[in-house]
Amino acid sequence: MLRNVKQLEGLPIGASDGPIGKVKDFYFDDEAWVLRYVVVDTSKWLGGREVLISPHAITRPDWSTETLPVSVTKEQVKNSPGIDTALPVSRQYERSYFGYYGYPYYWGGTGLWGNGYYPGTSLTGMGAQPYRGYQGYLRSPTDEAEKQDPHLRSCNAVKGYHIRARDGEIGHVQGFLLDDTTWSLRYLIVDTSNWWTGHQVLLSPEWISDVDWMESVVTVALDRQAVKDSPVYDPDASLGRDYEDALYGHYGRVGYWHEPLNRAVA
Repeated sequence: MLRNVKQLEGLPIGASDGPIGKVKDFYFDDEAWVLRYVVVDTSKWLGGREVLISPHAITRPDWSTETLPVSVTKEQVKNSPGIDTALPVSRQYERSYFGYYGYPYYWGGTGLWGNGYYPGTSLTGMGAQPYRGYQGYLRSPTDEAEKQDPHLRSCNAVKGYHIRARDGEIGHVQGFLLDDTTWSLRYLIVDTSNWWTGHQVLLSPEWISDVDWMESVVTVALDRQAVKDSPVYDPDASLGRDYEDALYGHYGRVGYWHEPLNRAVA
């Protein structure tokens, strides 16, 4: 199911033996556009320390109690590798983190999560075939990723980035829609009010041709008129496959749920 990332911000995090804090932010992989970590504010428990929680540990959000449950204990979280969220996350830190919790690496392999296509695949032994509709958009991780620092970005930091079409600016990033099965960021929510009053549109990371992280600009391989004529996004309405079919059809693209696994997009 697709969820607005904003729905998760501020949710209490419940460990198996009690609360640990609230969701503050998310780190996503800017190559695969997958959320890799939840940043948790534990200020009411660990005196201001922030910790990272991997989607490997996250079970389904409990919307009735507005809680995000995780399958780790408070003691595990307390003793987890420390992180300074003001600094980039290094691959060395990630190896330490994944080793501490016993999770498989998400880099390397052929899937979005190592050799799997959603968090926990490698842990449960389930294969990719039943989840053919859940792959991500851009390049899958490669063996070279082992030697490189990760490409992790803050969702909060990317909000407000300018969106530029081939023939001019169209708006800015207002938020994201998350596939809560794979933790892929399926869509950028774009506010076009500075160009076309009162209109929001969805853009897939698949259609991004370039991101200038220094200048905070996302460029998409689309024309402004095509974006203007795209199906209207209503944040208060449920977003189903009919809407996605119409959106992809408008741009003459094949929906991600039809694409073969391990597709690479330049």
